[in-house]
Amino acid sequence: MSNLDVQIEQSKKEVAEAQSKIAALSSQIDAARTKMAQGTDITLDIDNASLDDVHAHSDKMSANIAELILGLDDVTAGFSKDFDAMRSKTGWEKFVGIFSKKRSEMMRQERVRMASIEDKLQDLIGKSNVISKMLTDQLNELDVHKQQVEANLTKTLTEREAAVTKLESIKAELLALDPKVIELEGKLAVETKPKARATLEAELAALNSKYNELAQEEQVRLAESQTLERYIEKGKTWLDSLQNQSATQMVLINKLQTDTKQRVVLYDALSKSLKTAQQQDVAHQINEIGVATDKEAQVAMAAIGAATNNRMADMMEAHEDHIVFARKVVEEKVKADERFARRFEKIVEMHDKNAYGADTL
Repeated sequence: MSNLDVQIEQSKKEVAEAQSKIAALSSQIDAARTKMAQGTDITLDIDNASLDDVHAHSDKMSANIAELILGLDDVTAGFSKDFDAMRSKTGWEKFVGIFSKKRSEMMRQERVRMASIEDKLQDLIGKSNVISKMLTDQLNELDVHKQQVEANLTKTLTEREAAVTKLESIKAELLALDPKVIELEGKLAVETKPKARATLEAELAALNSKYNELAQEEQVRLAESQTLERYIEKGKTWLDSLQNQSATQMVLINKLQTDTKQRVVLYDALSKSLKTAQQQDVAHQINEIGVATDKEAQVAMAAIGAATNNRMADMMEAHEDHIVFARKVVEEKVKADERFARRFEKIVEMHDKNAYGADTL
């Protein structure tokens, strides 16, 4: 198993673990939401819903996949050198060609035939697709939790708005009672008649009782508002975290998809290059037969010439579209690489400097 395969398997485990931690944290927040709806204190649940562990693991997962993507780039760059080597003869093949052109061509054909670059590139594209699926699955998972958190936040924000409105109403009632209490207390202070005092004392007691009830309800509503506020803040923090994780996933996916397009272009160029080389070899061998020695060879050469011209015309007509597409892919890759480099600057620097294991860059 190659290093890339090992890394991919490790990344799969890390993605699964990240999804498990995300689900666990969302469950804690959901449980707090349920308890809050039942009027139970959620302070402990909210305090225990720590994002630190999730952040640490998500960062590790993203860094691992970023290194994977850079590894795919390295392998692809290596393929490009192999492709260039396949288009020309080696030094030994050129040397043999001095004595036998036919033998030289046979050696090059055998080298091209035995080369497993096409298979390797197909395998690389397959690995890119596996990684892309991992990232897409993780992005979908994040979106599910984002929608869930957003729905809960919407409900909680509405509830807190109602709680704050009720709290303000209670405060207004308390403020309105203050002058009445002061007024009764003033009347009671100067009243000397027993019956009148008794009436004033009864009115004052009723006002104080109402005041105390409102003051107690104010405390309850205040606690409710604070609880809702605590839940909202935790929910917002978790939502921001999910959105940041989603942004990271999209950067990775964009980079990987653009790279895969370029690899497909590379694979197409390789295939056409090999086919062209084969056609040239066949034409060269037929040419060696000699047009003067065999009329059938003349017919075959004429047919090959016509077919070659037709193929050449087709290739020339398709060339513009191919070049435009290839340029577009290259432009997309440059943009994707820039976004990737900004997001994973430290990882890219470590990769470029081969500074793995160093304490500082």
